[in-house]
Amino acid sequence: MTELAVVVERTKSVCPVCLRSVDARIVRVGGEYFMRKQCAEHGKFSAVVWRTTTINSEQLTINNYVGSDDFTTDTIDNYMMAATCCALVEVTSRCNLCCPVCFAESGEIARAEPSVDELYGIFKRLCDDGNTFIQLSGGEPTVRDDLPEIIAAARRAGAETVQLNSNGLRLAREPDYAKTLHDAGLSFVFMQFDGTRGDIYERLRGRDLFADKLAAIGNCGAAKLGVTLVPTVVPDVNLDNVGEIVNFALSRSPDVRGVHFQPVSYFGRYPSPPRDRDRVTLPEILRAVELQTNGRVRITDFAPSSCDHPRCGFHGDFVVLPRGQLLKITPKYDPDACCAPDAHIKNRKFVSRRWTRGDEEKTADNADFSTLDNFAKRAASHGFTITAMAFQDAYTLDIARLRRCSLHVADASGRVKPFCAQYLTRV
Repeated sequence: MTELAVVVERTKSVCPVCLRSVDARIVRVGGEYFMRKQCAEHGKFSAVVWRTTTINSEQLTINNYVGSDDFTTDTIDNYMMAATCCALVEVTSRCNLCCPVCFAESGEIARAEPSVDELYGIFKRLCDDGNTFIQLSGGEPTVRDDLPEIIAAARRAGAETVQLNSNGLRLAREPDYAKTLHDAGLSFVFMQFDGTRGDIYERLRGRDLFADKLAAIGNCGAAKLGVTLVPTVVPDVNLDNVGEIVNFALSRSPDVRGVHFQPVSYFGRYPSPPRDRDRVTLPEILRAVELQTNGRVRITDFAPSSCDHPRCGFHGDFVVLPRGQLLKITPKYDPDACCAPDAHIKNRKFVSRRWTRGDEEKTADNADFSTLDNFAKRAASHGFTITAMAFQDAYTLDIARLRRCSLHVADASGRVKPFCAQYLTRV
């Protein structure tokens, strides 16, 4: 018997072929939610955006689709935009890998790269506008030999936090490079890390990079430079490895500050139009983490994003205790938190504090962590986050989510736009 499709939300999206604005519906069929839309020229499109899970009986916000009561008439060219939490700046289009799932379609051939002085101008405009959390991206930023000067320029412009997006290859192969970046003012590394098996990297990155990832983490740890692991999660490739990724990351605390899952999205470079079986949604990742860690980490440890739309991400906050036990400290979800005028500032400070590696004040393994002083020391030295961000592509773009995005990309003039709007591409 075919299950009935129930419309739960109306919104605006784009045609995946021509990128013109189109009306869209979110439709529930059983436990799955789909975006369905139609372009007058290119026809109908459907893509799964959410798959619920019955791993527990609690009606968790993160475990269920959170809709909107208001139909928006915004379009991709005209919409209200949230304040910036993190401003991404592309410093190069070059890369030392050629990954099949690259959102930026980066490679060895470079477009003209901005000079350090030009980048300083971008950083200064961002910081003057209050956007002091800067993420250096590309391409692969470490292919630029002047990356330390770029980091120093961001600090000189007023950046409070400078984050590096990197595949980790140079960090692995040049043992002193992490210290050089740390001394220049780098806050932490957001490192591509797709799994704990070589075959995962062979499928997603073209060759086995696991030994490089281990070396990069070790070199960053020696330099007191925090690392957050960033797996791109792809069905039938590494969804079965997410629990092992979490366990591995926890075993490397405090060098590793957390894991940031990114369900695969189809923009940039991908081999063919995606099917629903090629997608994984946030509840499925949560379910996999709970099952594959044997309950060490549970769905109930998480809350939806408090800075972006609740369907865009989740976060769980923990303290790693001496024998590997986890203490959950995730704040209770407040649906109104994102509407506060300073929500983006609070979020960026929280992220920076949790992902930056400090000089730890040692506490004995048998210390009494029920005391405020010992707990505060341990939380500062061994804080750990598990987060996710579900990027939208041309098949799944929902304007209601887009206008609450706080991850923005800066152009050459320092103006910003949401990440998912920046990287929308045609089939």
